Amino acid sequence: MFKIQQFEPLLNKINLIYGSKKFSIGVINCKINIDKILIANRGEIACRIIRTAKKLGIKTVSVYSEIDKDSMHVALADEAYCIGPAPSSQSYLRQDKIISIAKNVKCQAIHPGYGFLSENAEFAELCQRQNIIFIGPSSTAIQKMGIKNISKLIMANAGVQIIKGYHGNDQSNKTLMNEAHIIGFPVMIKAVRGGGGKGMRIAWNEREFYQAIESARLESQKAFGDSAILLEQYITEPRHIEVQIFADTHGNVVHLFERDCTIQRRHQKIIEESPAPGISEKLRKELGEAAIQAAKSVGYVSAGTIEFIMDKYTNTFYFMEMNTRLQVEHAVTEMITGIDLVDWQFRVAAGEELPLKQEHISLNGHALEARVYAENPKEGFLPVTGKLFYLNSPILSENVRVDTGIRKNDKVSVHYDPMIAKLIVLGKNRNEALNIMQSKLSEYNIVGLETNIEFIKDICKHPKFRNNEIHTGFVEENYQTLLNEIQVPNHLLADAALALILNEEAESLKFSICTNDPFNPFAVETGLRLNHSLDRLFDFKVNNENYVISVQYIEPEVYRMRINYSGQWKTVTGSLKQENDKLLLKSNIDGIVRKCYIVKMGNELHLFTCDRSWKVVVPPPKYIKELLNQSSAYFDVAISPMPGIVDQILVTEGTEVQIGDPLLIIVAMKMEYLVKAKSIGMVEKILCKIGENVTKNKLLIKFKGDPV
Repeated sequence: MFKIQQFEPLLNKINLIYGSKKFSIGVINCKINIDKILIANRGEIACRIIRTAKKLGIKTVSVYSEIDKDSMHVALADEAYCIGPAPSSQSYLRQDKIISIAKNVKCQAIHPGYGFLSENAEFAELCQRQNIIFIGPSSTAIQKMGIKNISKLIMANAGVQIIKGYHGNDQSNKTLMNEAHIIGFPVMIKAVRGGGGKGMRIAWNEREFYQAIESARLESQKAFGDSAILLEQYITEPRHIEVQIFADTHGNVVHLFERDCTIQRRHQKIIEESPAPGISEKLRKELGEAAIQAAKSVGYVSAGTIEFIMDKYTNTFYFMEMNTRLQVEHAVTEMITGIDLVDWQFRVAAGEELPLKQEHISLNGHALEARVYAENPKEGFLPVTGKLFYLNSPILSENVRVDTGIRKNDKVSVHYDPMIAKLIVLGKNRNEALNIMQSKLSEYNIVGLETNIEFIKDICKHPKFRNNEIHTGFVEENYQTLLNEIQVPNHLLADAALALILNEEAESLKFSICTNDPFNPFAVETGLRLNHSLDRLFDFKVNNENYVISVQYIEPEVYRMRINYSGQWKTVTGSLKQENDKLLLKSNIDGIVRKCYIVKMGNELHLFTCDRSWKVVVPPPKYIKELLNQSSAYFDVAISPMPGIVDQILVTEGTEVQIGDPLLIIVAMKMEYLVKAKSIGMVEKILCKIGENVTKNKLLIKFKGDPV
């Protein structure tokens, strides 16, 4: 039970805060005992559920795979239990293990989050048989709405408009081709059990049709264990509009307005917003009424989303599918309504009526959500894996929210979705929300792997997007213009050179202080470097282009610079200040003052400006390359390639590493050198500490099985 008695006086007035957004909840009138829940999920959604549960005084239990043992959702929960190896089929999809843990630790309910088992009718039914509350709809509703062809027939019978198509059981190629001709090309081919763009293809003509259906069948069989497909009329430039609905066990059903999820890549959403731009109040009402009718037709309970495809030109909308769970993009609905949807899920699961009637639900402002992914937009949005060596999130406020399950030094694994976080902002109107989103994306700084942050920023300032000239093919249609390389500004290159020079000064001072041996040639060299030569060259690589920055030392802390041996010399001064784990650079170039944040990682210099982020690759000088080559015989083990200072240690004892995983950073000869693992192994002992002055060829990390 939500132990209401002891907290009732306080809860009558309390305002729950999720992030910094306030939700008034009043008293919880429980019908069913729920004081402990298990969250059958991971990552961002598990963390999001835990935070609301804690505010309600509900104890939380996490489950995790072996690779997730140090994850945020494990740390946040009151208890956590390992359920198997990394592959989800052996962990997060193991219904028997999840149920067993829930019963053993006396959880009254299971929240499935989204993905994994959230729309699994068998799991919902298993929970019911074991007398565990499934925080979601009934297994019957999930089953009816989970198979696309069945759901469309139900909607048609309920009077909800569906798009012209074929949803029959005859899956022969001949029948499918005949139906495609009746519908008319182009046709959309969909897996009947599909989701997330899997098993979805477009056939523009008869010639492409057979190849498209075979491809869709194969992908559907692999993803869902069912190769059945359906056909639909393909609307050439559609918008993807969905409506959030909520229903309780007392017959109450409400909608919480619509969301626009049109901006997608690979049929998966990357930007969502609410309300949908350009939707009239009349159309909004029609969408809401259709969504409520759809939910009622299957006796739906809990949170759900009715998805519509809408003709961009006529605003005619058709039922597409129902997601019988909480959606990834539910946060934008929470921002514009001030309602915590997870809180409502708990209430409905506990047998309460919905806290608000339809007439009491109001829409305030405009919210946008951007999904920050570990992926490379330039390589077809292929997901990337790796470690987040540096992570700076925007500061939370009443109109800025970040939902995430990843922290600095966490890894994005090959086993799960590569989403790092969701950034959600609220503005008074769409234009203000877009401006806030662009600004806050610039504050989202990540080093260690590729992300889509700059790509999202470019979408947000694209004139067609800002004018709402969008459809689901927007990204493909504007792909080349969105990916055009921005010319590297000269001041950026000068800032990079200045940052290295100023950092050298600091490192030289540190080396001089840390090195007590006056006869150590490394100590002598670093000390002498304080008396600069008059001329110097920096070789940089940015966006695969090479640049040479010529530097003249005019007087202490005053420099002249020019790029690629041409143009006018610029007078440059500035300062570099440590701010937590990043550097704040303030530069003055011919009287123009700018600032940016600097993060150094190995031979990379990451500059984060108010406009965008840049990666400057600094090739090591020739004499350092020679030293590294001399140490090549030791590349199988973690040894110091040269004399230097241990600047960062990136692993702990017991860490399992793969080939190429970063181990530690040595600062030597004004450069950072990233020592990487050259084989698979486990860290047994770390033989150095941060700030230690190490000699060349010193063993820094011992792996299990290595000789001492």
